[in-house]
Amino acid sequence: MEEPSGSTGRTHSLVYGVDDRMPAGTALLVSLQQVAAMVVGVITPALILSNILGFSPADTAYLVSMALLAAALGTAIQSMRLGPVGSGLLSVTGTSFAFLQPLIVSGKAGGLPLMFGMSLATVPIQFLFAPFLPKFRRIFTPLVSGIVVVLIGLSIIPEAMRGIVEPAGPGAPVWAGGCVAAAVMAAVLAAQALGKPRTRMISILVGVVTGYVICAVAGWLHAPPPTDSWIMLPRLLPHHLAFRAEFFIPFAFIYVVSIIEAMGDITATSQLSGLDTKGPAHWLRIRGGVLGDAVTSAVAALIGSFPSTTYAQNNGVIQITGVASRHIGKIMAAILAILGLFPVVARWVTAMPPAVLGGMALLLFGLVAVAGLRLILSAGLDHRNSLIVAVSLGIGLGAPTQSHWLEGLPSLVRTLLESGVSAGGIAALVMNTLLPGGALPEDHAHP
Repeated sequence: MEEPSGSTGRTHSLVYGVDDRMPAGTALLVSLQQVAAMVVGVITPALILSNILGFSPADTAYLVSMALLAAALGTAIQSMRLGPVGSGLLSVTGTSFAFLQPLIVSGKAGGLPLMFGMSLATVPIQFLFAPFLPKFRRIFTPLVSGIVVVLIGLSIIPEAMRGIVEPAGPGAPVWAGGCVAAAVMAAVLAAQALGKPRTRMISILVGVVTGYVICAVAGWLHAPPPTDSWIMLPRLLPHHLAFRAEFFIPFAFIYVVSIIEAMGDITATSQLSGLDTKGPAHWLRIRGGVLGDAVTSAVAALIGSFPSTTYAQNNGVIQITGVASRHIGKIMAAILAILGLFPVVARWVTAMPPAVLGGMALLLFGLVAVAGLRLILSAGLDHRNSLIVAVSLGIGLGAPTQSHWLEGLPSLVRTLLESGVSAGGIAALVMNTLLPGGALPEDHAHP
């Protein structure tokens, strides 16, 4: 193995720094591990949306392929840094779970055209916010972002349960879905409990394979119909675009949430890469990362995919491997593009039984909520913050359950309150701004 070239600010556990190059074989091995850590997360939102909204197999396969291609584009932009766009780190992107709720609501109201139209219409929020992030950082504190992330996780957990209680397959008993989901979660937990880095990295994949095997042995898994072509090329505006004003605020607010999440993720990557997390250079990386997410989300909407964000789970791979070199981002992008361009991959992924997807999603969504709790605790739970958390969670979880009351409200207000994430998040933002006693955060993004 060649010696790394040396990087400023390198931590003692870092083998290859941000700008270091490595042998091709080592780079490919690390790239495959990074892709393995993110690929399930990239395609899962498309599968969940397809399952809830009843998309056709052809539309589902296309959504999965485009999610992989969008992830390839975003990862390349972030790692290569094209002018002011991109973090210049080993940052990876994928479809954002945060948008699931507004996408579900808009999908029920107007299908794919409205989902893509609102995603594209509100992406300028990220372009406008990026230059002013240091100032907005004093408003969108860890407390606010933590509440929002908790609401994201809690609001979409019921969608995971729907897959678990659905029939596991043709002729399957009513209890089969729960058993399959339990087996999926048990396999993931067993892989985590081994305490070995490799098994922990592939634990979600282990759970998915376990579920597939059980369904196949029981006769509940059937081969999907063959595709018409071997290559799935992106199409410009495949479902056209639609716009409805009442959906603007919920989508715009989630883009703001995505900015908050990206700030934390990029800061964590900078720390693991041995870089300073204060000062102009740090904010340049954050601004570039947010702009990279914005460009990727805009292109994704144009080709028929959902908004993207910087992923956090790949920071664990950096920590395990000691490789923070941004140059492997290009290899990762190539692997993701290959997976997306060949529909045979998407065809088998979309055949995932609902119970397998539900069991996996239940874990993922629960971990999203836990991540939010960690942010809240990092801000401290004094009397003031406890009141903000209590009221925000009450509004975010309570308002969407009152469907008869919501029907009598103006359409804009109704749409805002139907999304627990936007309702509770705005409540947290307003109270955190107006209630006295809030301490100004440090001049760096929260971990």
